[in-house]
Amino acid sequence: MADDDLQRRRDLIDDLGGELRALIETAVRTDMSAETLQELVGEVKRLEDRFTGMRRKRSHIPDVDVFPGGLRVYSPASGPGNPFAPPLRIEPDAEGVSGRCTLGVVHEGPPGFAHGGVSAMLLDEMMGWACYAAGMPAMTISLDVRYRGPVPIETPLELRSRITATADRKLSVEARISAEADPEAVLVSGTGVFVAPDLDQARALFPGAKGFAAGNRPPTAA
Repeated sequence: MADDDLQRRRDLIDDLGGELRALIETAVRTDMSAETLQELVGEVKRLEDRFTGMRRKRSHIPDVDVFPGGLRVYSPASGPGNPFAPPLRIEPDAEGVSGRCTLGVVHEGPPGFAHGGVSAMLLDEMMGWACYAAGMPAMTISLDVRYRGPVPIETPLELRSRITATADRKLSVEARISAEADPEAVLVSGTGVFVAPDLDQARALFPGAKGFAAGNRPPTAA
């Protein structure tokens, strides 16, 4: 696929994801009559019927993705094409990676605050990107989360993650979530252990990944 066509598809997936994100946010926060709900069920079903392209099967990697260790367009945490994703925007910084997002009512647990599982998902995503930024894409083998305070929805959040130790293919990682207005007041923190799969494991787990084809090896830390 030509680079310009690939980028156009990514841009349009981003646009569609944004519109769907707004739609589900509206759906979960709007009280409607039974008659209106019945009409909307039919309208959404008709819209779903318009998605007539090839359906991805398990383990199929979209051609708009960069894998391993890059853009996952439909990630539930950071994928711009996934309407559940905030989405979390991540970039490298001096210590590891930093991220920003604003959670909506769709992510609510206790009224006004994020579901604890959403916070854990965001920490896990940040840790995975910290591994990638260190040159070693890896998978979670353990994740410990400490909830210090409730995470507010509809409030800009700041997230940070960094590698704390490495041993062969194993990485120890930490991450935290704060309100952007008060980044030193940590609301949720976590530590995790990640492992970069070896070549045979990577081929078995991700048979569609071109980066693990014969003769290629998973990226490793310099």
